[in-house]
Amino acid sequence: MSIAIYTLTSGLHDEAAVSSVSEEFLGSLGIEYDFKGGDLSSYGTGGLDLIYVRTGGTEGLFKAALPELTAKAGKVPILLLTSGKSNSLAASMEIMSYLRQQGLKGEILHGDAEYLRGRIQTLIPVVRAIRDLEGKKLGVVGKPSDWLISSMADYAAVKDKLGLELVDIPMDVLLETFRGLTVPESPELFAKEAEALEVSAPCIKAAFPDAMRIYLALKAIVSGYSLSGLTIRCFDLLTSVHNTGCLALSRLNAQGLASSCEGDVPALLTMAVSQALFGMSGFQCNLSRIDSATDEYTFAHCTVPLDMVSDLDYDTHFESGIGVGIHGHIPEGPVTVFKLSGDLKRQCIIEGELLRNQYKQNLCRTQVVVKLPACSGDYFLKDPIGNHHILLPGHRKAEIEAFLSL
Repeated sequence: MSIAIYTLTSGLHDEAAVSSVSEEFLGSLGIEYDFKGGDLSSYGTGGLDLIYVRTGGTEGLFKAALPELTAKAGKVPILLLTSGKSNSLAASMEIMSYLRQQGLKGEILHGDAEYLRGRIQTLIPVVRAIRDLEGKKLGVVGKPSDWLISSMADYAAVKDKLGLELVDIPMDVLLETFRGLTVPESPELFAKEAEALEVSAPCIKAAFPDAMRIYLALKAIVSGYSLSGLTIRCFDLLTSVHNTGCLALSRLNAQGLASSCEGDVPALLTMAVSQALFGMSGFQCNLSRIDSATDEYTFAHCTVPLDMVSDLDYDTHFESGIGVGIHGHIPEGPVTVFKLSGDLKRQCIIEGELLRNQYKQNLCRTQVVVKLPACSGDYFLKDPIGNHHILLPGHRKAEIEAFLSL
């Protein structure tokens, strides 16, 4: 992503002296950038736009330019870069205070070269994600499952804060689409699953075509409603078509379409933000067990995204014993547990280490044991955000916190 640097400079300062300081300061950052100077006409067209407040006395210049900046930038925050010289920090603080009064988001980038370089690199995916989410639509197919009594969403807050539109789609639309489809005999369609399917039990092989029909029906809905992701009240499929949505959701997530099960909208929002920030799938899972002696947490579910696993087998869906569930192996290493509340007022972000995969018959099919900090139990047992959480590969706290703050 390209970095564009615009400048604000008071006419009271000597341009030659200011330019010399600017050249030295920007050169110390060790980043590639496109220097735009005081011409703000192309603001909002770059990847990451920084406004370098070079001197004090620039507050009025900024106030005059703000309507144009916000019109071009949309929900992207105003990022002010300061050198700490010529009263640039003081002016930036006055500007930031004014932004807050206007209900706008922003941040002052100030510190040594190493900090600034790292912060700029953190903000690149954040700005990309803010832009990526703006104007997209997520489908809610059916309503949240009856047991998700705390997992509702504030549609207006989601639109206002994330720029995402939640679209309600009746379950009958999925069922009618499903019944009108046949699964084509296409080797490409089954390529990822062929090896695992070959060694599966007869009941799973028999259920596989209809599991794929559910996938194709959801793909058709994604196309028809111009969706970037969806959630589905999937347990209704157990009685209506005697199958499950696990395989469909696993495939959709692997294709970059954030997809949650059980009609869990907060989980879907968390997955959509993760996809926008990191370009990767997240594993929607239940916390099944806590070993307080070792701080090991067992997470499990049947819908792990196919692109998150290094190996997989097919099994039935755990609770019902029918359909096609996914038993996948997620690579060991650093992970982050992430969850947003439906009104976007709360979040859980906990970094940990995936220690091992396991496979026990009395849990959902993909099962991982994660080492988390000792204090994590207080959150999960006293103040959790619903039951589903999203497991992401890698330590992602810095980027997520930056996104949420902006």
